Amino acid sequence: MDSFVDTHCHLNFNLFDADLDQVFARAAQAGVERMLLPGIDLETSRQVVQLCEQHPNCSAAVGVHPNDALTWDAQTLPALRDLCQHPSVVAIGEIGLDYYWHKAPPDVQQRILRLQLELAVEMSKPVIIHSRQSLADLWPMLQNWQQELAHQGGSLVGRCGVLHSYDGDLATALTALEHGFQIGIGGPVTFKNALQKQALVQALPLEGLLLETDAPFLAPQPMRGRRNEPANIPVIAEKIAQLHTQPLAKVAQITTRSAERLLGWRLDR
Repeated sequence: MDSFVDTHCHLNFNLFDADLDQVFARAAQAGVERMLLPGIDLETSRQVVQLCEQHPNCSAAVGVHPNDALTWDAQTLPALRDLCQHPSVVAIGEIGLDYYWHKAPPDVQQRILRLQLELAVEMSKPVIIHSRQSLADLWPMLQNWQQELAHQGGSLVGRCGVLHSYDGDLATALTALEHGFQIGIGGPVTFKNALQKQALVQALPLEGLLLETDAPFLAPQPMRGRRNEPANIPVIAEKIAQLHTQPLAKVAQITTRSAERLLGWRLDR
């Protein structure tokens, strides 16, 4: 069986409360060996760390999502720094900018993003980046951050993070790859009308892609509209394999190795 990873799933959400054990069982049956659980605020960051203590095939990312930026206070950064000491925490996220929902002013979002990018450098952990209708502001911030990383040196050079559920153009994606970022690809690439996203994925090297579900959101075809879960990762991988005219096993191998390199995972094979 091919081995996969899910680099972005919110299994701590209450939509999984009733059958989480079965969700993990279905993931294992589908060959999904490891999962990354990102927090979206301080409380959920604590939740994902606790969940990882119970499920050793999970790792955590801790951080404050831009839509939760108004929850940030003087205690948030020290608390995130403390959580980063936990062995299950491999990344800072889900962080970024979101200009679609308008849940926090752009200047507030940008301020806490800068603080969390600094935390990522301090803790030598890559970042899980959320962007929605914000790439024009976000990408220059990330470029400046990456350039500072390159100047300072350190373990994050060449493995800065991932642009989760990427919604930008091809030119920016290629530039992101050159700057040490990966491109997160999930269920929307399988949608029948997603021709632009499919063309983007087809034009990007497999080595630059990471598989993710964003569960419980964005289930792929033909599960669209239902709760998403890590067991659907092979459906996403199959679509990428079709777009690249490559065997599914090659997509599984390359994307898994990319996740291992970014997140410091070592999977038993």
